[in-house]
Amino acid sequence: MLPEVKALIEHYKLEPMPVEETLFVSTWSSHQEFGHGKPFGNAIIALYCDEPRSVSLFHKLPVDEVWHFYGGDPLRLVLLYPDGSSKDVIMGNDPLKGHCVQFVVPAGVWQAGHMVAGGRYSLFGCTMAPGFTDDMFEGGVREELIDVYPDRVSDINMLGCSQGQRSIPK
Repeated sequence: MLPEVKALIEHYKLEPMPVEETLFVSTWSSHQEFGHGKPFGNAIIALYCDEPRSVSLFHKLPVDEVWHFYGGDPLRLVLLYPDGSSKDVIMGNDPLKGHCVQFVVPAGVWQAGHMVAGGRYSLFGCTMAPGFTDDMFEGGVREELIDVYPDRVSDINMLGCSQGQRSIPK
């Protein structure tokens, strides 16, 4: 493990996210809730790196998610849209090279992410309103995604979920 990765993990007290495989820490959750117990909003800080392996496996959410790039090396978001199209978004600290420092993943879009090859780490955050709860998560199972997005088979094989990763364990 790189010393700076170890230091970031220790500094933020990052832990693996269930199913999704991202190292993260919850940094804010609104004390206000909707009538059904969901917070108005919440936020995380997260890290992608090679050792320990930290990526975001394909999943979708029923609300928009705002991504923020904080530092390190660029990361790549892979987005699979309901109409069968797809898109890559590079998040990083150089907007003049086309990097996004902030990006909104729309509700209902399959998303996955990882650090761009050759990087040391990617430090980022995500904010959601209404806030994330475990029941919002739907993991993208490899075989099912490949049927709809055959042109993304390489990304799906690398970042797809297994059958047992469809939801976050209770």
